[in-house]
Amino acid sequence: MNEEITFILDSTKENMDGSIDHLIKAFAKIRAGKASPIMLSSVMVDYYGSSTPLAQVANVSTPDARTLTVQPWEKKMLQEIEKAIQAANLGFNPMNNGDLIIIAVPPLTEERRRELAKQAKAESEDAKIGIRTARQEANKEIRNLDDASEDVKKNAEADVQELTNKYSKKIEDVLVLKEAEIMKV
Repeated sequence: MNEEITFILDSTKENMDGSIDHLIKAFAKIRAGKASPIMLSSVMVDYYGSSTPLAQVANVSTPDARTLTVQPWEKKMLQEIEKAIQAANLGFNPMNNGDLIIIAVPPLTEERRRELAKQAKAESEDAKIGIRTARQEANKEIRNLDDASEDVKKNAEADVQELTNKYSKKIEDVLVLKEAEIMKV
């Protein structure tokens, strides 16, 4: 096979892997009943005048499935962290006990579960768009090759379509797992 076509296929596969990775990271941020430190990943704390991610000023852990604890590295940051969690509007009510912040993660209602499942579906659609964009770019590059015959170009486009189908199936599989996780009571 032509070296250029091999390169195009490899870069397309890399782009599609990036879409899958992005989807998995997006799914990690969607709460599915259990407490997870990543739920607080979007919280930014005012740390000596600069906006800093919570993970850089405190240790976030999960002692059990319904509780998050935030242990700041500096005790005087407790109030700032508490304010930042409330300002992030995540639906959590942090409790400060003087040493650490405890967040009780409320169980999901049926309505909220459905909303989260819709959100997961929207994220998977975005990933599919990324896959299709990678396919379009690859096909365009293949068509613009000068030194390849029409048969070689058609075969390369078929390979790109095969990759697209494979990655679309991966997205569907990941979505089914996430939806099951969200809807599980």
